[in-house]
Amino acid sequence: MNTDSMRKSGGKRVSNQRASAETLRKLHLSMLRIRLFEEKAAELFKEGVIKGAAHSYAGQEAIASGTCANLGPADYIGSYHRGHGHCIAKGADISRMMAELMGKATGSCNGLGGSMHIADLDLNILGANGIVGATMPLGTGAALAAKLRGGRQVSVAFFGDGASNQGLFHESLNLASVWKLPMIFVCENNQYALSTAITQTTSVGQIADRAPGYGVPGIRIDGNDAIEVHNVIGEAIERARAGDGPTLIEAMTWRWGGHSMRTNLKDPRSEADRLAWQARCPLMRIEQEMNEAGISSDEIESIRAQVSKEIAEAEAFGRSSPEPTSDILTTAVYAPFAKHREPDNTGTRELTFVEALNEALAQEMERDSTVIVMGEDIGGIGGVFQVTAGLTEKFGIERVRETPISESTFCGAGVGAAIAGMRPVVEVQIFDFVTLMMDMLVNQAAKFRFMNGGTGKVPLVVRGPQGGGIRMAAQHSQSLEAWFAHIPGLVVIAPSTPYDAKGLLTAAIRDDNPVVFLEHKMLYLGQTGPVPQESYAIPIGKADIKRAGTDVTIVATQLMVERALSAARVLEREGISAEVIDPRTIKPLDEETILASVRKTNRLVIVHEACLTGGFGAEVSAMVMEKAFDWLDAPVIRVAAQDVPIPYNDRLETEVIPSQARIVDAVRSCVRPALHEAAAV
Repeated sequence: MNTDSMRKSGGKRVSNQRASAETLRKLHLSMLRIRLFEEKAAELFKEGVIKGAAHSYAGQEAIASGTCANLGPADYIGSYHRGHGHCIAKGADISRMMAELMGKATGSCNGLGGSMHIADLDLNILGANGIVGATMPLGTGAALAAKLRGGRQVSVAFFGDGASNQGLFHESLNLASVWKLPMIFVCENNQYALSTAITQTTSVGQIADRAPGYGVPGIRIDGNDAIEVHNVIGEAIERARAGDGPTLIEAMTWRWGGHSMRTNLKDPRSEADRLAWQARCPLMRIEQEMNEAGISSDEIESIRAQVSKEIAEAEAFGRSSPEPTSDILTTAVYAPFAKHREPDNTGTRELTFVEALNEALAQEMERDSTVIVMGEDIGGIGGVFQVTAGLTEKFGIERVRETPISESTFCGAGVGAAIAGMRPVVEVQIFDFVTLMMDMLVNQAAKFRFMNGGTGKVPLVVRGPQGGGIRMAAQHSQSLEAWFAHIPGLVVIAPSTPYDAKGLLTAAIRDDNPVVFLEHKMLYLGQTGPVPQESYAIPIGKADIKRAGTDVTIVATQLMVERALSAARVLEREGISAEVIDPRTIKPLDEETILASVRKTNRLVIVHEACLTGGFGAEVSAMVMEKAFDWLDAPVIRVAAQDVPIPYNDRLETEVIPSQARIVDAVRSCVRPALHEAAAV
């Protein structure tokens, strides 16, 4: 493949302007650091000093160096599993990088991220990513944050050719184009995935040809020519800074090694191709350019000696650094939770559940300009359930953003915007659709702080309606809280009253952790309740005793709280005193309030709408069995939905979901034997 065939921009030839001696020196130094770093990393991997998985950037140095030479410290970059070169080109400390690859406490991520998650948040390096294509929606979110703040920041997402076949690629290009974001997509096309050639997996001859379908310029360049990379991507960056939107760059290149240092597989690439590409070595080519520009071979050798010394010092630093201790694990997962004080008096003003949520959003958007709302149909009609009604009129379309139907990407953009300093509230139109967002929640939002060594914040709220009861059948009626409670790094909140809804949503928006905020659809249609007009926040992780009692503890969530309270009123007429506890926050769970109640009542019934098997109730039951077994006078009982999808038929739906009668029967079964014994005595 010759250089001319690669230099295309919508049929227009790209400028072949050469570089100044100063630029050549800058590019060469960056490229040499990358090459020698990767050579040393490969040695250390073979020696067993670097473990796990590491992916070499050797051979592709011109792309990272040519791109990052156009960027400032405030600009964002996101990388993928082959990310060492991008970090070095952006200015990351190679000693801390080497220590990170060795898993040391002095590493750039304190030894918790490693090669595939190498990052430096101080330089706005959002990190390498082990999930193919994930850097694109995250980078799009950072670009959104940059645009909302004004100024001239840009975001660059580096990714491999294989990622162009991910839906994230297409969705991110579309979203960045629709919102005209300052975003550059840089595809490093080294023509092979782990072992499969791009010709076997990709329907177009040039990935850049996909760009016009999204109204975005697409340019293919020689990725082994650092000056061409510098000039072409520099033009794209200036275009983005000027407010003209994103560009897709396809940089043709060749990785010198296998897919990873760990792979012991046969290299599927031909020897002829290998020799042809190595003859076009990017480092060799720039050194030739330097000679032609009057930079002597002696100076080039002096630079090499300088970089070799840096690499040796980095290796020594890493080897001598201590291992991280387990103490870091207690602080790395969650940012500290803020302390809030609930109102002393709820007042007499009544709001519906929807009105309470809407008021929380409006008050937080008024209080904090970094709060934005994103989702499908949330603007003009105010959302399917009207939770965002009127917000567009108050705050405008920049802060109340209508999204395409591309859940994974607009959720990922929310994650990226949160990392970049905004406080996004992402609405899931129906919570079953969160299945399309799972990677962004589970692998990105939840793990970001941890992978960065306990630094960084992801102040994101993902909220929306879950649960059954309104005849929406199996794909629109699930209760999925147990999924998210299983994931370290996520906060899970599930309010049951208008008062709780407003205070907990306020707390969620202000929190520095990713929050999954669950709103039951039937509560949207439920009764009003007292809600203070002033802004207030309820502490995350604090349960509420909705009704005091002495004979049995009922722990219930969301819609089941009202049914548990109704059951308690029935039981009271039978002489049974039930204490009803609403955890409000499912994760972190207020264990002590539950345990204190069980120690008092000696019996526990847990009620939730989700399926029985693997549900939240199993976790509460296990916790009580481990920590309060000696206080139990009867087995813990769970009342939950049957282990079937929610049916459409109204009678069957009612039968599947826990009812007041089922709760009453469950309480009777664990309390009445004791009452009979007492009566006999």
